[in-house]
Amino acid sequence: MVGHEHSHDDHEHDHKPGKSHNHGHSHGGHSHGGHGGHSHGVAADADRRWLLSALALIVVFMAGEVVVGFAAQSLALISDAAHMLTDAASIVLALIAMRLSARPARGGYTYGLKRAEILSAQANGVTLLVLSAWLGYEAITRLFEPPEVTGSLVLITALIGIVVNLAATWCMSKANRSSLNVEGAFQHVLTDLYAFIATAVAGVIVVTTGFARADSIASLIVVALMLKAGIGLVRDSGRIFLEAAPAGVDPDAVADRLVAQPLVEEIHDLHIWEITSNQPALSAHILVTPGGDCHAVRRELQRRLADEYGITHSTLQVDHVGEDEAGALLQITTPGDLTPEHCADAHGPVHRAGPHEH
Repeated sequence: MVGHEHSHDDHEHDHKPGKSHNHGHSHGGHSHGGHGGHSHGVAADADRRWLLSALALIVVFMAGEVVVGFAAQSLALISDAAHMLTDAASIVLALIAMRLSARPARGGYTYGLKRAEILSAQANGVTLLVLSAWLGYEAITRLFEPPEVTGSLVLITALIGIVVNLAATWCMSKANRSSLNVEGAFQHVLTDLYAFIATAVAGVIVVTTGFARADSIASLIVVALMLKAGIGLVRDSGRIFLEAAPAGVDPDAVADRLVAQPLVEEIHDLHIWEITSNQPALSAHILVTPGGDCHAVRRELQRRLADEYGITHSTLQVDHVGEDEAGALLQITTPGDLTPEHCADAHGPVHRAGPHEH
């Protein structure tokens, strides 16, 4: 009886007979990449330092902006301050999620708490959408009944805000933006930078022409930017929660590439998903030609997955065609055959060498 084989960092370890890893004739393989396999940019400690620096800048300026915004009766400044509050909250949330996701896998959380970062990203996206709805309503209302706006105060505060947000954006850009969690916080700060630029322009218009509605128009521009960022974050985080394949990865194309390899007869139960940002995973059931070297096939498939698709976390169950005692479980079937499929509830299409339907 063949043992269950794992591959970690290019070292293979056969489980000794007698241990509880008996899987009949099934050849399972689980692979993680080497030291570079799960590297995702700068270190977490460096991420935290940059995020904390941005947080300090934002909180200090936000407090002053609230006071000036009410004094100048500027919706653009008040909306900027409200947005900066969500900036600060998003960074705090990102920092908490980073700490949670760094905890090792244990107990019932077999992946650890890595998806805490995706929860944070989704919360940031939803916050942007809710805030944009409120600010959009206020801006449209003020278009019809514009209040007195002190343009000079708006302009001066906006110019200071541009400098502060440029510094905060620079800090955030130094963190690992490949993480959807960090990207969520970064989008908050980046839209704030755009908001201050729009507010500064509105302040110039109010000072030079007295056109108070420019303040509301600037707010609507900010709302549009917030909607764009919020929709993107909710969409991307939603794909991960729904176990969708990573963006740009076509599972059918991956299966066709793998089934074209020598000795591979069929691939089914193929699943590709993301554990968290930039950590794709794959599992599949592979049937090989009778007498073929299952372990060699598995190693070659896992190498291709890592090299061609960046999928270093792969679990492949490899069997010979027809070797299962039940006869029907692992047999290849063709349309019209009376032989049942490999399971009652098919988990996606069956892939075979040569032309076939997906």
